[in-house]
Amino acid sequence: METKSTCPYCGVGCGVIIEHDATRITGVRGDPAHPANFGRLCTKGGTLHLSMTPQVMAQRLMHPQLRREKAAARERVSWDEALDHAAEKFARAISEHGPDSVAFYISGQLMTEDYYVFNKLAKGLIGTNNVDTNSRLCMSSAVSGYKATLGADSPPCSYEDIDHADCLLIAGANTAWAHPVLFRRIEDARAARPDMKLIVVDPRRTDTAEAADLHLAILPGTDIALYNAMLHVLLWEDLCDLDYIRAHTEGFDALKALVRDYTPAMAADICGVKADDIVTAARWFGQAPAALSLYCQGLNQSSHGTDNNAAIIHLHLATGKIGKPGCGPFSLTGQPNAMGGREVGGLSNLLPAHRDMANPEHRAEVARLWGVADVPAEPGLTAVELFEAVHRGEIKALWIACTNPAQSLPDLTRVHEALAKCPFVVLQEVSADTDTATFADLLLPAAGWGEKEGTVTNSERRITRVKAAVPAPGEARADWKIVVDFARRLEARLPARAATLFPYETAEAIFNEHRASTVGRDLDIGGLSYALLEQSGPQQWPLREGATVGTSRLYGDGVFPTASGRARFTSTQHRPLAEATDPRHPLHLNTGRLRDQWHGMSRTGVVARLHAHAPEPAIEMNPRDMERRGIAEGDLVRLKGKRGSILLRAAASTTLRPAQTYVPMHWGGRYMSGLGINALTLPANDPVSHQPELKHAAVQVEKFATGWQLVAMRRDDEGGLHAALQPWLARFDHATLTLAGRESTVVVLRAWGGENSPVPAPELLAELAAATGLDSPQMLAFNDARRGIAKRALIADDRLAGALLCNETRATDWLLDLIARGGSTAELRKWLFAPLATPPSSGPARGRIVCNCFDVSESEIRADLEAGLDLAALQKKNKCGTNCGSCLPELRRLAAKATVPVAA
Repeated sequence: METKSTCPYCGVGCGVIIEHDATRITGVRGDPAHPANFGRLCTKGGTLHLSMTPQVMAQRLMHPQLRREKAAARERVSWDEALDHAAEKFARAISEHGPDSVAFYISGQLMTEDYYVFNKLAKGLIGTNNVDTNSRLCMSSAVSGYKATLGADSPPCSYEDIDHADCLLIAGANTAWAHPVLFRRIEDARAARPDMKLIVVDPRRTDTAEAADLHLAILPGTDIALYNAMLHVLLWEDLCDLDYIRAHTEGFDALKALVRDYTPAMAADICGVKADDIVTAARWFGQAPAALSLYCQGLNQSSHGTDNNAAIIHLHLATGKIGKPGCGPFSLTGQPNAMGGREVGGLSNLLPAHRDMANPEHRAEVARLWGVADVPAEPGLTAVELFEAVHRGEIKALWIACTNPAQSLPDLTRVHEALAKCPFVVLQEVSADTDTATFADLLLPAAGWGEKEGTVTNSERRITRVKAAVPAPGEARADWKIVVDFARRLEARLPARAATLFPYETAEAIFNEHRASTVGRDLDIGGLSYALLEQSGPQQWPLREGATVGTSRLYGDGVFPTASGRARFTSTQHRPLAEATDPRHPLHLNTGRLRDQWHGMSRTGVVARLHAHAPEPAIEMNPRDMERRGIAEGDLVRLKGKRGSILLRAAASTTLRPAQTYVPMHWGGRYMSGLGINALTLPANDPVSHQPELKHAAVQVEKFATGWQLVAMRRDDEGGLHAALQPWLARFDHATLTLAGRESTVVVLRAWGGENSPVPAPELLAELAAATGLDSPQMLAFNDARRGIAKRALIADDRLAGALLCNETRATDWLLDLIARGGSTAELRKWLFAPLATPPSSGPARGRIVCNCFDVSESEIRADLEAGLDLAALQKKNKCGTNCGSCLPELRRLAAKATVPVAA
């Protein structure tokens, strides 16, 4: 059987076809009819079914669990008891401390219908605006940037504009990794239009930057200086559209006076790039008949993110390159339904249908729609503010849904302290195995991907109807059903604000109310329905009553949703980063994404093959910085910031300029010792969007002197071993807990002790062997007490099922390969305990996987290139890069560095 759905990862919003037997999801492929991807999927989307295997499903949160006292263990309870308990806790807090003593923290991975009822529960029933979302961490500066300049949070572009652009400016976005399917479309457009210019603005030379005609490797936090300087050049060389500016904008004279000082030379000093390159970028943008910009977290996650967004939008307004094919400022959303949450007012300062909370008329409209006397006027707490209020004891009951703030928020030590002291924490989730779950007094099992229905909106304003393919496991429920059931119970315990606010029996009923709220607004979907979406496919808003298709492009008439009908230029001055480097913290920390992982890895992290491209947490550093500190590739280092420190392996990278480092944001406390990289990031916010500066912090790196290493590897056929071993992460000076394998899953625990730390005692090794299932009569053992070396190997049916190496770990890679592929040990058994990086009877370990679709390693690719194959021949031989294409940028880079030329 097959059911159409969407991918739950990035904001591209790819359509997928779920293959299932009505009880279990067995496969997934891209939907060729979906206009976001036309059948393509990236490595993450193409392995969605592997996040739903029986082994994974056995670890799902299946039943409500309640902890009655803080120190007690949680116990299974019925839904009635769980929701009645929650309703009593919330009602008591509201009665004793007021509506603002409770809060809701939700997620861009919820359906629009889920978002709507959460928003109505807080702002309509309870009377608090304390409902915010993790989209605050990624998209709120894009919202405020659009509103400040164009008048509304309405991205004006479509993906099809990529096909028509003559110049494409990508800023603060590694599209090749974060939005891979969209990057395939960019590659196709460039192949069809060879004269198209690609400019990439990014401190790192990412795979996206590698593909650019011009890479502007600016210093962190200097975006505004760059775009102001580009505008300076546009003005100086008469590349602005003065007629468009006069007819359709306001405020240009003030900005013109401001950017007069931003000469290319001045900006070059600030940004750390060549003045000539700034001039080239401005000319390409200004001379192009159609120019499109794509941008994401590099602009948004900043203490001046709103102005970053405005500065790039100014380039489009000044040249009139907006509202036309191939033109416009295009913010890429990070989550699958960040846009849908914005549409229903799922941020603490918004109301449904892009209404402004500060506008009394808007509040009155929403009150009438909901049938309540009023909607509170004061904006609620934004994400960072909310958890600060929790820390101060002002929030007595906190409801978290479908997100993991104990890993994703900045300054995590303080966030953990806040969660630990909050009197009552509810977590609505698919898994009890997240960093936040530790703090939950009540766990509520939610339906996950493939198990619920509703709608989602992608980056190009395209709404897709999502249907459930299989039932949720155990007692798990759809998110909106949980909220409605709770709301009805809470409604009975509060002074009546209205007649029943939650009459919904279906997701469609919620959608219909949402649709009614949009009529007459910029995102009017009065003509949209579930039936139309099912009949005609995904649609872009607005789609007004009487229309049959959505609107692909906005502002073509030059009229903007502002009081004057004109777009606005704003004063955007370069400002320093919220946290500057200093002698004690001389390095810049940049955070970002990996190609094959997603957010906190609660979904991708359970798929073994998605660990193959980046097998473990690491910090990338410029080789010169490593050399100065006496750090070699693979050494353990301490990364120290002003709020905390973590230990990581070091990896040399020429993609970074000196004094810069890079750490992926995905690895949290379930995969490594400590809290993850956000233990170091700072809670400084943009003053308008309140989005924190998660992209940057000032740090120092120093080598950590290790005394011993330990590796335990075990094939996990039943599932659950990764979760069972997580307590071991705290038992060593540093440890990581990751997965390996392809057809089978191997759990890998690596641990290190400091130079003064004693070698693990035999009793601890025996305990670890038992925890990993190695303590079998079939286990082989080797001990050298004098040198502190211990080794264990478990062979089952002539296959190596697991191994433990202490203080002599050179054989780790090939043993892990042997465990993962399930190969015979007949020829290798005598080498199992030998201290060899490569056994004589076998080749070297395969190493890092570049092509996940066809399991092709970097070492195999390099060998073929050195043997004389060009890229086309390499792909024909190994198929790498011929399926999802996520590895194509890396394949091209490897081929370009080889001794043979890349095939045309």
